[in-house]
Amino acid sequence: MELLLTPESWPFTFSVILVVLIGLVETVSLLIGASLAGALDHIALFHADALADSWLGWLHFGKVPMLVLLIIMLTVFALLGFTFNLAFHGLLGVYPEPLLSSGVAFLVALPVVRACGGVIARIIPKDETSAVLLETLVGCVAVVVNGTARVNYPAQARVKNEQGQTFYIHVEPDDENVHFTTGESVLLIKQISGARFLGIANPRPDLL
Repeated sequence: MELLLTPESWPFTFSVILVVLIGLVETVSLLIGASLAGALDHIALFHADALADSWLGWLHFGKVPMLVLLIIMLTVFALLGFTFNLAFHGLLGVYPEPLLSSGVAFLVALPVVRACGGVIARIIPKDETSAVLLETLVGCVAVVVNGTARVNYPAQARVKNEQGQTFYIHVEPDDENVHFTTGESVLLIKQISGARFLGIANPRPDLL
């Protein structure tokens, strides 16, 4: 208990508290028909290409749900931090500065998170990954929810797949003479990359 409450361990204690809070929020969200994990993944879809090319891609971002990676990171960070503090205190009789222990724990945690993410990525069925889910949106009808879409200037749109799952994507027309405005329904005809799609005006708006 002393280790948890000492000021030098607060970064790791806070990480544990955050994991518990995430678990509680996710439980409540599921009870009311929502999902924190789903919300985070929808947000991540907008930046999937850029983030996947960054160091987050090294951590298997895009292959493993963002919330899962966050929980693993917080948990491993806390465990390594507490372990480092205990070892440091055992050798020198004092706890290290939080900046030192946090830096060490974070750097050591990265390869551990990568290894765990790799295992989880192999376990998760491929047809449940975001990439495959996005591919199945071609042929669905989306509704523009923010902005005006033109060629090379996509607008935000909302779409549901056949299972009723809601996704937020970017859509643009395939014709320079066409533009889509907020509230307009669009038939998705091609996935350009990630969450970016080509669309045409919905030929059957009565079926939306």
